[in-house]
Amino acid sequence: MTPPRGALSSERMCTLMGVSRASYYRHWRQVAPRREETELRDVLQRLAVSHRHYGYRRLTELLRRDGWAINHKRVLRLMRTDNLLCVRRAAFVPATTDSGHDWRVVPNLARGMQVTGLDQLWVADITYVRLLEEFAFLAVVLDAFSRRVVGWALERHLRAALAVAALRMALAARRPAPGQLIHHSDRGVQYACVEYSALLEAHGIQPSMSRIGSPYDNARAESFMSTLKREEVDGREYRDAAHARRSIGTFIDVVYNRQRLHSALSYLAPVEFEATLSPLILLGRTEHAVHHAY
Repeated sequence: MTPPRGALSSERMCTLMGVSRASYYRHWRQVAPRREETELRDVLQRLAVSHRHYGYRRLTELLRRDGWAINHKRVLRLMRTDNLLCVRRAAFVPATTDSGHDWRVVPNLARGMQVTGLDQLWVADITYVRLLEEFAFLAVVLDAFSRRVVGWALERHLRAALAVAALRMALAARRPAPGQLIHHSDRGVQYACVEYSALLEAHGIQPSMSRIGSPYDNARAESFMSTLKREEVDGREYRDAAHARRSIGTFIDVVYNRQRLHSALSYLAPVEFEATLSPLILLGRTEHAVHHAY
C-alpha cells in the first residue's frame, strides 16, 4: 500500500516521479518561493549545527549534493540572517569581547556552582522555531534548581527585545532578592548588550556567560530546548508566530512546568517540586521579594 504523501521525503517523491531533485526544487522555487526559502533555511540550520566546523562554502556544497540549485552568496546571506555564522567557533581563548560583537563579555560564574535553592541561578537561551513560511525565535529563562521555565518570549526577530521580554517575565514572576542571583547565558549579543545588562544590574543580578565552544556550560537550558523540540515543535506546522506562541506557551506553562516528570527532580514536575521545598526556603524568598519591592 502506498503511504500518504506527507510520509514521503522529497527524495522519495522525486524517485517515484522520475525527476531529479534539482528539477523539483527549481519548480518549487517558481510556484512557492516563500515556502522554498523556509525549507532551505530549515535544511541549512540543521546542516550548520551538525557540521559546526564547516563554513558557508562547504555548506553550499552539501546543499548542492542534496539537490539544491544554490550559490555560496545566497548561503552566506541566509547564514547572516539566521545568526548561523557564530556556530563555527574557534578554540577557547581568554578574551574580554566576543568576536561577533563589541559588548562586554563576563566570566563564567555558573561552572561548578552548587545550587541549593530557588532563584540562585537562572539559565537563558534562544532557539529558532520553523513556521509555515518563515522563522520565529524563542527566548527562555529557567530556574536551574527546579528546572521551571520562569520567563519566555517568542517573536519573529532576534533583536535584544526578545531576550529582554523573557527576562522581564521572569522578574515579574519571581521577584528575586538582589545580590543573590546569577544569570547565565551564552555570549550572544542579545545577552551582552547594554539594555539586557542594565536590566540585570537594576535588579542586583550577577551576569555569567559560557566559554566559547562549550555548550555544556549551559546544559540545563540546552536540555530544555531539546525537550521542547522533541515533544512539541518537531512534526508540528505552525501557521504563524501567533499560532506558535499559543501552542508553545501551552506546552511550557501546562505540560512542561506542571506535568512533565524530571529524573533530576525525583520524577516530579517543576511546579510540583517547588511545592515540596522547605517552608523556610520559601519564606526567605518571600521576605526578600517584599524587601526588593520597596
